[in-house]
Amino acid sequence: MASLKVVCALFMCMVVAAPLITEAALTCPQIQAGLAPCLGYLQRGGVPAGGCCPGIKRLVGSATTTADRQNACKCLKTVAGAVKGINPGYAAALPSLCGVKIPYKISASTNCNSVK
Repeated sequence: MASLKVVCALFMCMVVAAPLITEAALTCPQIQAGLAPCLGYLQRGGVPAGGCCPGIKRLVGSATTTADRQNACKCLKTVAGAVKGINPGYAAALPSLCGVKIPYKISASTNCNSVK
């Protein structure tokens, strides 16, 4: 329980810092920050929190190159494996709930190197 609180606190710090990052490459910390408001939905379902879909939309809009999309895919897989209790079905449904298209299936079996 304490480790989840630490992860959430770290995510919230990244959410605050993410808008200050203006580098061209999309980084895993930026992706984690964008996903932080989605954590409750990813674990329990229901309705995504207010900041979740705007964060997802920002991330999708920021992934403008193949390298960005592959990096995002790899990061999503890493985060999904590191954070306990993420429901794969909720993760797969999130892009549709937020009205965005992601050019790959959010799944542990996705080959991120094939993402274009």
